[in-house]
Amino acid sequence: MAFKITKELLENVALYIENGNNNALSSLFAEMHHADIAEILDEISFDYAVYIIKLLDSETTAEVLMDVDDDVREKILKNLSAKEIAEEIDALDTDDAADIIAELPEERQEAVMSEIEDESHAKDIVDLLRYDEDSAGGLMAKELVKVNVNWTVLKCVKEMRAQAEEVTRVHSIYVVDDSGKLKGRLSLKDLLIASTRTSISEVYIPKVDFVKVNDEAEDVANIMRKYDLEAIPVVDELGILVGRITIDDIVDVIKEEADKDYQLAAGLVEDVEADDSIAQLTRARLPWLFLGLIGGVGAFLIMEGFQDIFKEDAILFFFTPLIAAMAGNVGVQSSAIIVQGLANDDIKGSINNRLIKEMLLAALNGFILAIFLFLFIWFYNGETQKALAISVSLIIVIIVAGIIGTFIPLFLDKRGIDPAIATGPFITTSNDIFGILIYFWIAKLIIGI
Repeated sequence: MAFKITKELLENVALYIENGNNNALSSLFAEMHHADIAEILDEISFDYAVYIIKLLDSETTAEVLMDVDDDVREKILKNLSAKEIAEEIDALDTDDAADIIAELPEERQEAVMSEIEDESHAKDIVDLLRYDEDSAGGLMAKELVKVNVNWTVLKCVKEMRAQAEEVTRVHSIYVVDDSGKLKGRLSLKDLLIASTRTSISEVYIPKVDFVKVNDEAEDVANIMRKYDLEAIPVVDELGILVGRITIDDIVDVIKEEADKDYQLAAGLVEDVEADDSIAQLTRARLPWLFLGLIGGVGAFLIMEGFQDIFKEDAILFFFTPLIAAMAGNVGVQSSAIIVQGLANDDIKGSINNRLIKEMLLAALNGFILAIFLFLFIWFYNGETQKALAISVSLIIVIIVAGIIGTFIPLFLDKRGIDPAIATGPFITTSNDIFGILIYFWIAKLIIGI
């Protein structure tokens, strides 16, 4: 059954804390997953959250800290001593430990690192901190199981047992040479059925997918998604095995990228959350709103230039919102499909072929919608020429909007700009303006005003 926070649960937690009933609190949290505990901490007061963090054992606390909201974690870390933070970090894998250390001010980082008792663990964390957080090196953990290609199966098993004590989950067994260069991977089945005297060089699998430390996190995510990998080894510039990336880290990358793309599509220029300050939310929203304002002014100027049409045929004015809305909708649909394809690395072939396909699709959709619109105007107004002018305009507007919605994200991607920006107000505003301009120009051409 899925965990659910109730009012009664939160009241009990508060009551236990106020009464200093640590035994009851420990019993309550002993049966909970660390993610559920983190969810509770996000809902209670900050003072209560710190109280619980200090009560739990280091292993549980470390896991909880990784799951709580970023703002809550930042406040909790500020209220823990360097020694207390070091104790929690000792219980974390190196990648998670490095993530927490990176969030601390520089002077606090040095203080915490000096309190870590395991020198090897501290060295690995420092090594990870030198990589960009959005690279494979910034995602990887140092904990893994590796064996030498020249070992026998017997020695391999002994070494694996020793290494596995430091690894939370053993996804793969990697094979390296004497210099530490990645050679391949080892199948557990092959290891079990092989003779103890057999050399690993005779049973290992040379083919292994890997990434380099400076590869972008999004590229790593695409590789793991494409090949359905639970973990992938990371090598340095010389091909030496330096770490591994597991699927839980990639899920976080995919979620963060999806959140960023969604906000870009909604017209937000920076990463914000609902509980951020008014100033932060304003900075994120105002630029694209200003673009929308400029687009509206542009539409006004276009309509002013065709005001003679309104005087002669007011019905054209009343269909202006429909034309603008259809242009925006088609543009967003087209760009959304392209952005999704680019994100999943599914866009193949030339841009010209993609544009031709979208143009044909838009023409078909536009023709079907135009027939319905023509019949409606003809029955409502009885004037075939005006119905034809509006319907033909709709077809052309939809085709142009489809082409723009397809071309812009492909163009942005070629220029190294996140194409998700094309699915938001940028496409809507540009298509509104082009749509209105095309609408009045075609209407004037057909009606002859």
